[in-house]
Formats: sequence, structure tokens, C-alpha cells
Amino acid sequence: MADDRLPAATLNSARWLQRAAGALTWPLNPSDYLGALFADTAGGNAVVERIGHPTPDAVTLTLRVPRGFPRHRAGQFVRLGVDIDGVRHSRCYSIASAPERDDGCIEITAKAIAGGRVSAHLNELLRVGARLQIDAPAGDFVLPEWLPERLLFITAGSGITPVMGMLRSLDARGTVPEVTLVHAAPDAASMIYGDELAAFAARHPQVTLHRVYTRAQGRFDVSQLDAVCEGWAGCETWACGPDALLQQLEDHWQQAGIGARLHTERFRPRVPQAGDATAARVQFLRSARVVDGRGDQPVLDLAELNGLSPAHGCRMGICHGCTATLKSGCVRDLRNGKTFDEEGDLVQICVCAPIGDVEIDL
Repeated sequence: MADDRLPAATLNSARWLQRAAGALTWPLNPSDYLGALFADTAGGNAVVERIGHPTPDAVTLTLRVPRGFPRHRAGQFVRLGVDIDGVRHSRCYSIASAPERDDGCIEITAKAIAGGRVSAHLNELLRVGARLQIDAPAGDFVLPEWLPERLLFITAGSGITPVMGMLRSLDARGTVPEVTLVHAAPDAASMIYGDELAAFAARHPQVTLHRVYTRAQGRFDVSQLDAVCEGWAGCETWACGPDALLQQLEDHWQQAGIGARLHTERFRPRVPQAGDATAARVQFLRSARVVDGRGDQPVLDLAELNGLSPAHGCRMGICHGCTATLKSGCVRDLRNGKTFDEEGDLVQICVCAPIGDVEIDL
């Protein structure tokens, strides 16, 4: 068998060139410039065509995507690069428009987050004509090719955005099955896509819409399932919203023995389990920086708290935009407790926390 591995000298040269290119283009990545040159491929720059504010704390953007941009599947997300004060920040947003839309645009809706630099910029400072770096659509929170007879959607807040893409796609294809949608928001004024959801349900008698206004009614929980969807256990279910809601749904579906019928999408990572707050130290090799922290702090957070700006995207372990190489030590995935301790392991620093002393190639 032929040995296809590159000689060590070649690998070292390639790494040196990569680091040199990174130094020249910092704080952007070399790929940012390549994306501008080859905008016809998977990514490139999107142009803001229209800006709307469906609620006081949310913004809806219509983005014209670059020529040749891949068609998404309903429910997928894109990673956007937003330049703020000369530094590019990446975030992931679900596509709320249907894949069947044929005007060269997609739609996203971003809710302002307290202390969120990017969401605040999109809501308050972005203007029509602005250019945003955009990656190809990704994600597996999608409908199957063969639609089940009954669908149940449970969403809260901006968790409606991927489901909105699914509903619009079903509508465009004329294939709306029996649907129950439970959507929660603080009040009617805060309900993203509230009017469109009501119109959708009015057009389709097989669609049942339950709007939950949490300030008046309290939060939706699993004790209400039988009341809103008789026979819910027989439905294929998609849920997107706060972690507390999703965790409750996942536990309930697992206890019922139907965990495979529930599909969830998180906008934020799960809260780390108690007991992880032991002392840790991370050495960022390329940055020549040593940082002290705790075992319940993601490596990305430790880096940013100490003046570093690693590449990242979703901050919840979905987009893999933050992947870095572990050189020594051990890290733990805060979502599931899985550990990585082999030199050369690729770890997602937005969801992995250090255990003891760790070296990362950053």
C-alpha cells in the first residue's frame, strides 16, 4: 500500500505558511479574503436588502446571497460574519425563509440578547446595503424527505425561526399535513411572526395554533401536552427554544420511550453541571498566553476574558467554527461530559472546558 502521508518538512512548511497568512490578515482569517474572491462557491458576502422590526427587540433581515449559494433545507442555519469596530464576529442564525423562495434572498430574524454585541449591532446599527460574510447552510434540524402524517412543533421566543422556514416550505409545496404548533412569548407584542402564524393556521384547517403568553399564563411545560395535542406521543416533534424547555421535553420523551421522535435545536449551550468548578490552567501556544480558570468555563470564554479573539460562530457546538487542536491535557464537553485527552484531538472550544493543565494550539 502506498504511503500518501506528506513528508514532515512539507507539513511544517504548510503550517508555517498558514500561520504567516493568519498573521497578515488578523483579526480576520485568510478564508475571509478567499471568500470574497470566490463568492460563487459555498460562501461569500451577503448584502442586506431589507430591515424590519417584527417586535421591539428583534430584527428581520432580508439578505441577498452570493451567486451560486447552496440551496438550504428548511430548518437549517447560516453563519454570518459581522464586522464591529474592525473585528469580525461570527454568529449562527436560522433561515426563516423557505428554500422555495426564488428571488436570490434568504431571511433571518435575530432577537436582541442582553449584553450581546452582535445581536445589538444587528438590531440597532445595521443598515441596508451592508455586507455580511456568509457561510453555506448547515444543520440537521430539518424535516424528513417523507413527511409524517402528524407534526408537532413546540417553540419559544426566537425558536420559531427554523420552524417558520419549515412552515413556509410546506405551504409553498402545498404539502401541509396535520400540524399542531405551540409557540410561547412573553406577550402578543413580543411574539415573532405572530400575525403570519395566525394567517397560516386560518388558511389551513388541519393546523392548530396554540399561542402561549408567558407573562399572563406562565411557561409552557409537559403537563399541558395532552391539552394542546391529543395523542402527542404519536407525532413526530420538533422543538426549539430555551434550554430549560428543551431539557424538560427531552426527559419527558425519553421517559415515554419515544426519544427518537423528538428533534431539538438549541440557540445556547446547556448549563454546565455543578461540581465542574475545579481549578484549571490553559496555555494558548500560538498566543504565548497562560490563563487560569475553572473547569466549568469553556476554553473560548477563558480566551476572550483574557484578550484573545479565537474564531468561533454559534457558541454552542453546532457550527464547528471554533475547532482547535489539543496539544496536551484533557478537556470536557460540557454538553455531555465526553472527554478528549489525545494530542491532536480536534475540540470545540465553545463547549469544551479544561480539566487541570491544558495546552491548546491557539
